[in-house]
Amino acid sequence: MRNAIVAIGTVMLFALSSSAMAASGATLFKQKCSVCHGAQGQGTPGMAPKLAGTDFIKGPAEPIQETIVNGRAGADKRYKKLPLAMPKLGVKAKDAAEIVKYLKTL
Repeated sequence: MRNAIVAIGTVMLFALSSSAMAASGATLFKQKCSVCHGAQGQGTPGMAPKLAGTDFIKGPAEPIQETIVNGRAGADKRYKKLPLAMPKLGVKAKDAAEIVKYLKTL
């Protein structure tokens, strides 16, 4: 009986921590990204591109994380017609990874 209680507790703790991680990515996106990219990653015409469902977001996580951490400006800028560069967001790699996980759910 005691082993069953410990097992159930462990499963519940894991489930809660997974939910917290997902919320963390959503919260970070809301705080750091949604001002330009929109609350649902739909983009803002003339300011920032759509993220939700794009090939870039569907692709490997590493280039997305790199963009979040380092930004994109000058020759590295993908959307040359938009007046603003993608700024460095001042987030750690761990937080960028959480944002990417969230973006992949949009």
